[in-house]
Amino acid sequence: MQASVWSPRLVNLFTRSCKTTNSLRAFSSSAISNQSRGGLPRFYSDELPPSKASPLLPTFRKEQCWGLLYYQFESARNDGVVRVKGDEFWHMTRVLRLTVHDRVELFDGKGGLVEGCIQIIDQTGVDIVALENPKSVSPHNTQWHVYAAFGTLKGGRADWLVEKCTELGACSVTPLLTERSPSISENRVDRLQRVSFAAAKQCQRLHEMVLNPPIKVGGLLTLVKNSKLSFIAIAEAKPVFSALSSTKRESAGLMIIGPEGDFTERELNVILEAGATAVGLGPHRLRVETATVALLSALMLWCDDQEILKV
Repeated sequence: MQASVWSPRLVNLFTRSCKTTNSLRAFSSSAISNQSRGGLPRFYSDELPPSKASPLLPTFRKEQCWGLLYYQFESARNDGVVRVKGDEFWHMTRVLRLTVHDRVELFDGKGGLVEGCIQIIDQTGVDIVALENPKSVSPHNTQWHVYAAFGTLKGGRADWLVEKCTELGACSVTPLLTERSPSISENRVDRLQRVSFAAAKQCQRLHEMVLNPPIKVGGLLTLVKNSKLSFIAIAEAKPVFSALSSTKRESAGLMIIGPEGDFTERELNVILEAGATAVGLGPHRLRVETATVALLSALMLWCDDQEILKV
């Protein structure tokens, strides 16, 4: 008995129907039931979908073959799909090796967050379907701006400083140019931007920390005068918590850290005259990055404590 041979057209129909079934699976609960709700990998996207995606309800068109009538699937367009490309696409598929139907989170660095499911992976990017309406989270009330003279730090010390400032919740970091730390290379600034971005994803921070262009001491003075609170770390000054205990409650301000070798006497005098408050960080000599993290941690804890007292 001669085996039946399918026509190329019927083979194409069967193949396309299978592909459509797989694409629809991204919307079914059974396709994602084996993944936990918490701890989803998070990726950056310039744009988030305006709303939750509706199921890809297929449409049909009539086809006729050898006198038989059948229906061909046509996928409907869905506006709840986001295209992710570039470094995030590479990290998603090559580093984490995520595949179709895996769930992820997308954030835009401005407080927007949405959970989605990978629908399509090709050579240029990933299509992610929104499984919920995007959420918008307001920035935290605590906003401290860090001005630190870290331009001369070698190795990965500047990277570590920026990374920890991002994790601790600093609103911005600005390289401070002083007589003993007169410059910072543009290539280094680009690298620090990437470090801050990676740290924001790792600590699941929804608002990006701003890395400002370098500023000289002269430009800092105006900011100090206009700020309600400005603290500068100085050896042998009043301990930081003693200074905070007598300070009016504020949730935003400036913190200033000098370079290796500290500020010159002239720089220190003009900053103090502009209105900055000198605070001490203990009896030991600290590196620039250590002093930055120590002071920022103290200020963030102080502000959190004030929020608890208000409640």
